[in-house]
Amino acid sequence: MRVVSPTLEQVLAFCAHEPVERVFLEDIARRGLGRFSALEEDGALVSLCHVGANVVPSGVRCATFADATVRGQARMIIGEEHAVAELWDAASFRMPAPRDDRPGQPVYVLGEPPEPGETALRPATLGDLERLVPACAAAHEEEIGIDPLRRDPDGFRWRTRAQIEEGRSWLWLEDDVIRFKAEASAWTPSAVQLQQVWVDPAARRKGYASRALRDLCRTLLQRVPTVCLFVRPENSPALRLYDSIGMRRTITHRSLIF
Repeated sequence: MRVVSPTLEQVLAFCAHEPVERVFLEDIARRGLGRFSALEEDGALVSLCHVGANVVPSGVRCATFADATVRGQARMIIGEEHAVAELWDAASFRMPAPRDDRPGQPVYVLGEPPEPGETALRPATLGDLERLVPACAAAHEEEIGIDPLRRDPDGFRWRTRAQIEEGRSWLWLEDDVIRFKAEASAWTPSAVQLQQVWVDPAARRKGYASRALRDLCRTLLQRVPTVCLFVRPENSPALRLYDSIGMRRTITHRSLIF
């Protein structure tokens, strides 16, 4: 085995073996955004790692990527639980302790359209940007524990705008209030991975999330065979929501947040 800078063809072939687990890696490779290191055997990849602000390992012998992870000063290491554990075991003694360690995050998948929610869910437009920025920031803070409008307001606003422009942001606006919103963190021909599914706090426990998520999944399943996401195992309301619309638990992820 040897460490290589993989070609796009090698990355796509590797991701095709596990299209849900590797949806993020495939997405950024297709868009030409990833910085990858890989372990190759007989011309094929046995492991792959995106090394950037987020380090995302996949495959076997992920300890191979420890040096690159340490040099990169990652904000987060995230991915399939065993791959992250291998990498972290090799890199931990040279890195700061994570602010949060989240093992056992179930990855949910859905391949069959659920019942309609009959909502006004729609793709976000640039006219929604001023409403979406605070909603996305609130969702980010709930999920990560950091207010992005304090840490990097310009960057966060730019990323929110980019999601809208790329057609990766959806909302349900009612009485001029965002009742529900969600984004796609990755999109390939095989799957869409959702992130930061969020409901306005005043509208929670009233069925908005179930109805809107069902409509969103129905829309996406017209374009890809699978919708997926992952969630913290202690987030009981989210677990109940995803179970209730027919999503199925599969592998687990682990996230280390610095």
